[in-house]
Amino acid sequence: MEPKTKKGKASWDISLSMTANNTFNPIRNIVDGMKLTPNPDKDMIALSIGDPTVFGNLPNCVVAEDAIIEAVHSRKWNGYAPSIGYEVSREAVAKYVSTPNATVEAKDIILCNGCSGSLEMCITCLASPGQNILIPRPGFSIYKTLAESVGIETKPYDLLPSRKWEVDLATLENLIDANTVAIVVTNPSNPCGSVYSRQHLTHILAIASTHKIPIIADEIYEHFVFPGLQYHSLASLTDDVPILSCGGLTKRFLVPGWRLGWIVIYDKHGVFSRVRNGLVSLSQRILGPNSLVQSALPKILENTPQDFFNDTLEYIQKNAAVFYESLSRVQGLFPVMPQGAMYMMVGYEKERFPDIKDDVDFTEKLVKEQSVFCLPSKCFQYANFFRIVLTVPSDKVVEACERIKEFCSSHYVAMEMANGVHGDSCH
Repeated sequence: MEPKTKKGKASWDISLSMTANNTFNPIRNIVDGMKLTPNPDKDMIALSIGDPTVFGNLPNCVVAEDAIIEAVHSRKWNGYAPSIGYEVSREAVAKYVSTPNATVEAKDIILCNGCSGSLEMCITCLASPGQNILIPRPGFSIYKTLAESVGIETKPYDLLPSRKWEVDLATLENLIDANTVAIVVTNPSNPCGSVYSRQHLTHILAIASTHKIPIIADEIYEHFVFPGLQYHSLASLTDDVPILSCGGLTKRFLVPGWRLGWIVIYDKHGVFSRVRNGLVSLSQRILGPNSLVQSALPKILENTPQDFFNDTLEYIQKNAAVFYESLSRVQGLFPVMPQGAMYMMVGYEKERFPDIKDDVDFTEKLVKEQSVFCLPSKCFQYANFFRIVLTVPSDKVVEACERIKEFCSSHYVAMEMANGVHGDSCH
């Protein structure tokens, strides 16, 4: 008898996993599909990238640099770390984030590969395919990307520009159903730059408490608020709602490429016992973040002077004021003044720009005519706005405002003319 042989395929046919097939990054998809041809007579001003290191104009954190250099020279931190992070590093984070009403210990901290890694672990740990999480709109696109790639539905709740991007509480509560397993709350906000008051946060917490829905708090911009305002962590305002808070070094310490994030487990009544075990299991997939950055954490968090943070915030607030004052005077635009973080959302009166199809078209034409690149609000599941980044050099802020003004002037049409009636072009 001849030996049996497996039948081979006639041709290569390699399938794609469900996760890969379902992974979709709105920002990358939209930006990569845009027709971006800058005006050759004008240097490009990129107001689109949420990376505070791009222009080299913000101060370096010398304490952080020295701590990393010391860690390298010690040769003690070159091996694998525990999957949840070194205990001494987790103790440092616990001390850094604890408040009188929300004290945590090293056992409540899991170190991750950036805040995005923290969010991925939290979403994956709390939700299963077919269940849903509530996310802000406009909001950071990664929530949708991470959830839907593994079959978790996202249901957006609206933020209100007329109320400095506060949550539409009625909409939020109405979205909750039997399959809702978490609410994502971003404070301070990307892309809006909003900072929620204590009262507003307690209203959000009340809804979560009533429906017994845990919160994933994206607090990567914690303490990143302009002078005169106060940051409140969600966990500091509740004795009831279990919270997974995601933070990291990225924004406040201006080192996004170091990829050091964390999850803080706030669980005063022990309802997260299974979630704790789940997060540990998920952390074991990749054995934690960079060991050198972990080892430097205690000195970075303990020794960075307040002046470093103050200087950064003062610079960004001044840029925000220039953008807001300048763009408020441009016909057809209505910027919403931020209260923190690194961004401002600017709305435009769509009916006043009849030759512009939507916010993607607006930003494409702005690049083509003025070499100013902003992100269209479609990237954040919103319409008729664009986002600008506030970390650019101050001279570029002034120049960008002039170019945006010139662009809007060339496309703006008064209401009477837009409706086909001749009239005064001013309003």
